[in-house]
Amino acid sequence: MRSPAKTAPAVILIAAAAIAAYHNCLSVPFVFDDGPATEGNASIRELWPPWGALLPPAGTTVSDRPIANFTLAINYALSGTDVWSYHAINLLTHVLSGAILFGIVRRTLLRPVLSARFGRDSLPLALVIALLWTLHPLQTEAVTYAVQRVESLMGLFYLLTLYCFIRSAESARPLLWQVCSVAVCLLGMATKEVMVTAPFLVLLYDRTFVAGSFRNVWLERRGLYSGLAATWLPLALLMAGTGWSRQGSAGFTGAFAPESYWLTQFEAIARYLSLSVWPHPLVFDYGPFLVHGPGEVVPYALVVVAFAALTLTALWKRPALGFLGAWFFAILAPTSVIPVATQTMAEHRMYLPLAAVVSLIAAGAYIIAGRRSLVPLGVLACGLGVLTFERNETYHSDLSLWSDTVSKRPNNARAHCSLGQALASIPGKLSQAISEYEAALRIHPNYADAHTDLGIALEGIPGRLNEAIQHLEEAARIRPDSAQTHNNLGAALAQADQIPGASREYEAAVRLKPDFYEAYANLGVLLYGAGRTADGMQKLETALRIRPDYARAHFYLGNAMVQSGRVPEGIRHYEGALRDEPDFAEASNNFGAILCRIGRNKEGLERIEAAIRMQPNLVQAHFSRAAALMQAGRKDEAVAEYEKVLQLRPNDPSALRMLELIRTVH
Repeated sequence: MRSPAKTAPAVILIAAAAIAAYHNCLSVPFVFDDGPATEGNASIRELWPPWGALLPPAGTTVSDRPIANFTLAINYALSGTDVWSYHAINLLTHVLSGAILFGIVRRTLLRPVLSARFGRDSLPLALVIALLWTLHPLQTEAVTYAVQRVESLMGLFYLLTLYCFIRSAESARPLLWQVCSVAVCLLGMATKEVMVTAPFLVLLYDRTFVAGSFRNVWLERRGLYSGLAATWLPLALLMAGTGWSRQGSAGFTGAFAPESYWLTQFEAIARYLSLSVWPHPLVFDYGPFLVHGPGEVVPYALVVVAFAALTLTALWKRPALGFLGAWFFAILAPTSVIPVATQTMAEHRMYLPLAAVVSLIAAGAYIIAGRRSLVPLGVLACGLGVLTFERNETYHSDLSLWSDTVSKRPNNARAHCSLGQALASIPGKLSQAISEYEAALRIHPNYADAHTDLGIALEGIPGRLNEAIQHLEEAARIRPDSAQTHNNLGAALAQADQIPGASREYEAAVRLKPDFYEAYANLGVLLYGAGRTADGMQKLETALRIRPDYARAHFYLGNAMVQSGRVPEGIRHYEGALRDEPDFAEASNNFGAILCRIGRNKEGLERIEAAIRMQPNLVQAHFSRAAALMQAGRKDEAVAEYEKVLQLRPNDPSALRMLELIRTVH
């Protein structure tokens, strides 16, 4: 084997190439289900003691994947919800995986089975394979999409499991390397369920490149394989904790027949192979589509069955070649055999299987052209890196990402719904957002998320509140066990002054999700507004116990305290709201107004003016500033503020009355 001094430049080159291709992903915002796993994940807010971060919440990508969740806690400790550290660790994970893949391939090419053909150029050939894999744009979903760290981190542990085994086979003292192999395999099992196949592939590698037969494998290393097999136990415990279904998102109890899912996998696997060779078009979300019958998948099935038959034949006659095919199929097997309700096809699943495809292509080119193939392969890797850089640009906004997805998968209801959400966040685009929600419902009439988002959009349009409530009620009918759906319906009913109905929905939300601090806060505001002061304040305090940095709960509890005569406590809560959300204009205004009321006029006016800077059209802040200016004897400036109110809200009776009073008295 070569010395580290000779392999270090190759590792540095892999790292530099990956950074060049992916550096523009560091500012990519959280997308799709990133939010619930990061910003909405209370378990990552404290890194110590560690067991809290090892208990991720249900219903997120990191549910029952404690190691992945713990790394998110490291991110939160580094940068809070600022995205840079999340992407930096994803990129570091990918760089390390590329380096480990380089080590695996180089050492494998030097094994006696392959050294006669590849040994002379094992280092440059391993380098181009690692570069092709690292820079391939098919990898962007597993690297740039923050919470798909579960895939790339599992991939790193998978590669390390095999690498440590290879080192143990080369070592005069193999025990330490074997222990490391079992340890990283265990970490992988606690990162993503696909790791389940790692012990099988290590065993197959051993038989193919080291021991020569399964009999020798067992005779020489039964202890290692007993240890690797033991890592299935904690994986089984984690899966059992989800009812063997990841809270209904995977397994054989989903909304569709397994047979339809399995037929769809012929198209999925054929598409993965195609994208490995020609990475276009890349699609962020294929949606939960299913084929309708065997006739739709015949051409795909022919490709997949032929590839599988070649793999089985090669395992018998050309074991090294067969290992590549087994690598491809074994790693895809868990998500191809066990139905995944949320995604029947996903490009991030190719993170590890892609290594087999690029290895096969590069080795084939080398067999045909020898050393002359290395330069073209290196140029190809550079070209793939450019495509990766360009693909990452698509992730830089929800609008660009979902517009791209809708253009490529126009029958994906979820993509239309997500594009609607992106449009709804842009001023002046609400009508376009509503059109996307309606398009989603035309494709999938029982799509709860589309009903929810359409209902929320219609809430803000005068005269359409009843229509909004109908859509939100339909969402609750379709998804009665969703706390968020009940919370959304409660908010709409509260807006319609249907207080008993709103209260029932908020109570249903917290019953379904006892740590749902937003629903507790909403219920608290509702109860306080209905005259149930003590109950309302108690619910707001519950929200703050669950999430002490929830600015909205501090704000409303501050209002309640002030209105109850508990001004010092109210001030503390306004300070808490502004500490947790410095740009909270309403909190700054109310804080300033109460300071003026207790005689701290100068400080209060500063707070009110800060609120106006944050939100120039906040009518209540202009009222507060006018009152503070009157208190300070600055009548002309107060008149200007009331006139500003009338510009924002023509014919406002309070502003007109105050102007008349000022002019009459003065």
